[in-house]
Amino acid sequence: MLYAELYCARGQDENFIKMMKNDLASDRTSDCRFAANHMRLFLSCAAYVLHHALRAELLQGTELSRAQPSTVIIKLCKLAVRVVQYKDRIKLHLPSSCPVKALLHTVTKRLYRLPRPKLNTS
Repeated sequence: MLYAELYCARGQDENFIKMMKNDLASDRTSDCRFAANHMRLFLSCAAYVLHHALRAELLQGTELSRAQPSTVIIKLCKLAVRVVQYKDRIKLHLPSSCPVKALLHTVTKRLYRLPRPKLNTS
């Protein structure tokens, strides 16, 4: 019980810290100014929250549902595409041999179906 509840949970926390430091560059606080380091850490935390929401909402049931941020970045964000800009939209043309084409199609379809946030105009 001690191993399962305390030691394993501690190990998982260590994995989360390592993920934040390595994948989202939260350990790069080398500036001599507090505000610069604070902003960098704030952006790293925001990136982690976005990654967690992406996994929870859009990647459920896919191969990336439990992936670390670096894997998601490599598979979904670092792609060679041709960008074509129209008056009312932007189209991304993937190469014909893109290995994650079906996954990207699934993610974009789910993203399109999400409700748009209400803007507070008051």
